[in-house]
Amino acid sequence: MYNYIIPVFVPHLGCPHDCIFCNQRKISGVQKQTTVEDVKKIVEECLTTIPKNIQSVIEIAFYGGSFTGIPIEKQEELLSTAFKYVKTGQIDSIRISTRPDYINQEILDFLRGYGVETIELGVQSMDAEVLKMACRGHSREDVINASKLIKLNGFKLGHQMMIGLPGDTIQKDIQTAKEIIQLKPDMVRIYPTLVIKGTPLEELYICGMYTPLALEEAVDISKELLKLFAKNDILVIRLGLQATENINFNKDVSVGPFHSAFKELVETKLRFDLISYIIDNIDVLDEKDVFIKVNTREISITSGHNKINQKKIKDNYGIEKIKISGHNNVESGQIILRIGNATVCMNQKFIQ
Repeated sequence: MYNYIIPVFVPHLGCPHDCIFCNQRKISGVQKQTTVEDVKKIVEECLTTIPKNIQSVIEIAFYGGSFTGIPIEKQEELLSTAFKYVKTGQIDSIRISTRPDYINQEILDFLRGYGVETIELGVQSMDAEVLKMACRGHSREDVINASKLIKLNGFKLGHQMMIGLPGDTIQKDIQTAKEIIQLKPDMVRIYPTLVIKGTPLEELYICGMYTPLALEEAVDISKELLKLFAKNDILVIRLGLQATENINFNKDVSVGPFHSAFKELVETKLRFDLISYIIDNIDVLDEKDVFIKVNTREISITSGHNKINQKKIKDNYGIEKIKISGHNNVESGQIILRIGNATVCMNQKFIQ
């Protein structure tokens, strides 16, 4: 089963808050209000790129801004246009993203009537100080109440969290993740904070009042969060802000832990931890060869960019040869490692 998301960006509409990190028009790459014609054009163009001969689930996703804060007439205009594709069977469902304080029973009843099945909340943090310093305008309690109401009404729930905000620490990030886990979302996105040009955060950075995470720090924190979510069977559907024409260095990103392959950097480090954990916990003496089987799609993160993981394992353990092979019958996240007479099969969600 393949999942396709058709993104429709609705920049900064309906949101009166000026979050310290936000310049939504630059983040979304959209400079004007989204119209019915825009929705139709985006959907029609994307549908032509989706293969017809495979089983798939197709969603229209309204991203950016705070969808449920848009005037109801505009919401209805956009949703009714998208819902026509649901009724004809061309699209399976609709998802929206919004703020935790823009959810109530009346809003949920309205969204259900237009085929919305997934609601993503911009949580960012569960720490009161971080939320205040980021000028979010909502509280931890708003996140809890909105999440419970969304789940109670049968919607799929997504949470978006940010790391490296002003006042943030790795301890606060881990606590936020633990509190998110308690709310049982179906999916999570993790975004390292970037300093976008034209934002209050850029002013703080220029004045020396804010220091962004280094790339290595952001990768290490994200790795720990990914392990936490994996252990609790919560899917992380994005790590890092997607690179666009504008979201890049020398464009709208001033500074910060941006990398076009941020997710791969995190997964590569996590895979190194798994290999090391296995070798550390098996009784082998003077063995020089290691043989590893992984899912075919995970060869690159197992080996690492420029085979960095292989080099580190060799240096750390005196290994002379590492052979990594891909197999479609090996589960995603799983490693089958053989060294000497010992063979260990382990999933990355179980490492400490």
